[in-house]
Amino acid sequence: MGKGDLFVMTGASGVGKGTLRARLMERVRLYYSISMTTRPPREGERHGIDYWFVDEATFERTKQEGGFLEYARYVEHSYGTPKAPVERALARGEDVLLEIEVQGALQVAEKVPEAQLIFVIPPSLSELRRRLLLRGKDSLEKIEKRLERAREELQMAERFHYVVVNDVLESAVADLERIILTRRRIVKRMRPALERALERDPDLEAELDEIAARMRRR
Repeated sequence: MGKGDLFVMTGASGVGKGTLRARLMERVRLYYSISMTTRPPREGERHGIDYWFVDEATFERTKQEGGFLEYARYVEHSYGTPKAPVERALARGEDVLLEIEVQGALQVAEKVPEAQLIFVIPPSLSELRRRLLLRGKDSLEKIEKRLERAREELQMAERFHYVVVNDVLESAVADLERIILTRRRIVKRMRPALERALERDPDLEAELDEIAARMRRR
């Protein structure tokens, strides 16, 4: 079995990465790597399902031990991707999906050059502001910080392989699915199928020889 692909999905806070990831994984089989964070859980989020929620000391210890594939500080909290689970899944031939912040995505690109980087963008900054306000999870001051950060991050889009606009949810999910499935059809991933295409099935060949013999007798 060959090595899997590493897909890194990123985008501004509030752009809908979590919703896109959940819908995508209903349609495509992927190993989702859970991030570690020092921020408190939002309503409905579960430890070990959405994130590993840890304190600053635990995060710092993991960082010092080299346990992160990437890590970043974002709006007062730290985020990181534990390295070992990702490496094990890729070695098993599974495709791995990371849903992380932009800083972290660029770190992964440096460490894993073959990683496929997907940048999710809003239709506009005004729409992103609307979503952040309606989400009701941040103060107005924090929302302005997130919007300023989003403006800076959008300038980095050309460093990514794909851009997906999260305007109509189903269309954005379909775009992500096409990216995954297209990668699975590249030659290096299709090598087992190419090898099978060159094989001959003895039982089928015997049946075909009989058909050919009948055709010659006509």
